[in-house]
Amino acid sequence: MKKFEHGQELVTLITVMCSAFLVPFVASALNLALPTMGHEFNSSAVLLSWIVTSYIVASAAFLLPFGRLADIKGRHAIFQGGLGLFALFTLLSALSPNIQVLLIFRVLQGVAAAMIFSTSTAILTEVFPLHRRGRVIGLSVSSTYVGLSLGPVLGGWMNYYLGWRSILYFIAAVSLAVMILAVLYMKGEWKEAAGESFDWQGSLLYLTSLGAFMYGISALADTSLAKYFALAGAVLLLGFIRYELSLYQPLIDLNLFVKNISFAFSNLAAMVNYSATFALSFLMSIYLQTVIGYSSQRAGMIMLAQPLMMAVFSPLAGNLSDRVEPRIVASAGMGLTTLGLFGFIFLGLNTPVIWIIADLVLVGLGFALFSSPNTNAVMAAVQPRLYGVASSTLGTMRMIGQAFSMAIVTLILAAYIGNGLLAQVDHQVLINSMRTSFIIFTLLCFLGIFASIARGNTYSGSKDG
Repeated sequence: MKKFEHGQELVTLITVMCSAFLVPFVASALNLALPTMGHEFNSSAVLLSWIVTSYIVASAAFLLPFGRLADIKGRHAIFQGGLGLFALFTLLSALSPNIQVLLIFRVLQGVAAAMIFSTSTAILTEVFPLHRRGRVIGLSVSSTYVGLSLGPVLGGWMNYYLGWRSILYFIAAVSLAVMILAVLYMKGEWKEAAGESFDWQGSLLYLTSLGAFMYGISALADTSLAKYFALAGAVLLLGFIRYELSLYQPLIDLNLFVKNISFAFSNLAAMVNYSATFALSFLMSIYLQTVIGYSSQRAGMIMLAQPLMMAVFSPLAGNLSDRVEPRIVASAGMGLTTLGLFGFIFLGLNTPVIWIIADLVLVGLGFALFSSPNTNAVMAAVQPRLYGVASSTLGTMRMIGQAFSMAIVTLILAAYIGNGLLAQVDHQVLINSMRTSFIIFTLLCFLGIFASIARGNTYSGSKDG
């Protein structure tokens, strides 16, 4: 702790780390509880996937508007408000009487999470100097993976003994405690773009276009209208781009993607990485509990291997990226992740547990080496007045990648098993669908290595914008 020069730095870091723990914990814990929720609500595997996807779509759509608003009005205020709303909507999710109501509150939970994610990394970047930024980002990312680590273990235990709703009650209480911590002890405000105008029209167009596009690609397996939503969203996104190019103070300066190679390819690499890896925990939860027959508690202990590696090695990777070009560290991480995903192609009815754990370790180590350096590269590529936008753009790429990942799995599940109840599906058919998913994810991650390498050197480049 002596290495932090000011008390405010330490308080800020602790608060951001606590907030970084919350969302991944509830996500990983609920993944373990999906089979139980499916049994209680009598839901299909495709509908269960929307418990994950609905949150992702909402978060992605609101990240950029909240990031820009925070740069203008203040990141601290948006951050605090997000924590409070996240606590509220998590509590309401726990009280849901059916899956339809649960999905509504998961959407609102995603909006609140966007307020947190659009500001947390930007606040760290503002408070800490460049030579220590990789380290603190690594610690923040590590908190995310601690959440992912404890989710399967604690969440699996809570689901097994107390029911899945207890997970949400727990997170609502922790979220409220973190909000109180932020209100009482996290001082200061950060709004380098104060006085600039907020693009309300562009924000509405962005929300509509991205929301429609992501809903469309995520619902392709559910409804024939989905492709029209995706097409309409894509057309509106083109309209949004044209509109933003005409503004003096746009929602996002699109020249960042044209003139700033490090920023553009770092974001692309993030989107590809999450597209290839996010659905892994969803698939492994189904495989370990439905195919192998393990309890949620035992499945959680096995799945712990991946996020544990992330939590341990993320601070080291972030620290390393302060001294070594981030693209080198991140590209090596993407390569290890590709190897891990390749191993999952060979899952079968009698795959040894040690094989599964080894693959999870590879993916976890690879992701740790990728994530912190990649985030450091994005934030180092822009000026302080754009920290909120940069953080939100990276978060949006992450969420779009997550939505693509779930959309791929949902489409493949629908192609193999339709809308049949999960408990009634032939296990070999489930394995075949998973094998197809992992082939696609391995290829995606392999291509992502080249996007990561193509970003060029971070510290020798200029900060555009």
